[in-house]
Amino acid sequence: MTVQKSDNSKKTDFDTVRRKLKLKSLREQADIEEIHTHIKDILKDKMFIPGKIRETSAHLLNAGIVTGSVILGLPQSKYHLPAPHELIEYVRSFKENRIEIDKKHSEISKILLSILPNRPRSLTRNEEKLIENVLSDYLGINVRATLEGEHLNTTYGYVGLEQHLRRYPGDSMSQHTQGFVQKAGMAPGLGAWGYFAYSRDDLTDNLREIEKWYAVVQTLYLPDWNTRQPYLKDWYKYRKVVMVNPDNGKVVVGSIADSGPAAWTGKQFGASPETMLYLGGERYTKGDIIVFFVDDPENNVPLGPVEYGQVDPDLK
Repeated sequence: MTVQKSDNSKKTDFDTVRRKLKLKSLREQADIEEIHTHIKDILKDKMFIPGKIRETSAHLLNAGIVTGSVILGLPQSKYHLPAPHELIEYVRSFKENRIEIDKKHSEISKILLSILPNRPRSLTRNEEKLIENVLSDYLGINVRATLEGEHLNTTYGYVGLEQHLRRYPGDSMSQHTQGFVQKAGMAPGLGAWGYFAYSRDDLTDNLREIEKWYAVVQTLYLPDWNTRQPYLKDWYKYRKVVMVNPDNGKVVVGSIADSGPAAWTGKQFGASPETMLYLGGERYTKGDIIVFFVDDPENNVPLGPVEYGQVDPDLK
């Protein structure tokens, strides 16, 4: 009788399995919300929250996979169930390792790239819905391709490095910033909404953050820009957006503070030096980017880099 030995060299690719299951879950959720819009409201009324279902399922799945790995990974001569305290510690360690920032960046990048087309273009509604679910689920904030009936000409395009904006009359680079980002210099003109403050004394911390993490979108090319002024100009002013580099999974919450770039540049978006530095490093001057609105009526989501799961879970 031949006893087949277990091949301990073959290990389960936890990241791949979890990523595929996560994407499938999000696709199913998007389909349900698209086709059966009333179901979401019914579940909410019953305190049956889909997001929590996913979270619970993921924890159970992780625990199951880890348990199986512990059991199957042991030599046959020592085959036994681990003690409860050993298993709990193993699961805790596994969970802590999974929330390492670099690993999260890599994971969300792989999921986004599996949804996105090979080159930037206008996304379909289904593609946008999937990305909404992915980002909202991972970031813990509500992101929307369409917010209050407004939608950008594209949500997936090319972004370019912009210069610093003058925040108040007399603003200069020496008063403005320090370090590597100072090399970008100051834009010769003002942003689409002019100065951020009337004077240096009027410049609040919030306005400093808005300029530091500002985004540029092509409002002037919106099909109804000329017919819906000044509503659209007011609506877009300092509107929060998430800017995502799909190639590495890094995310910045920014604030729209300028209009552009010009169509002839081949770029659809622009971003501040600080934003570009975080998204891609010192040599990052142009690249692919996803830009979605942040649904934040209570102004609870701070501007700047977003690390997964660090935002208040009540905002999900």
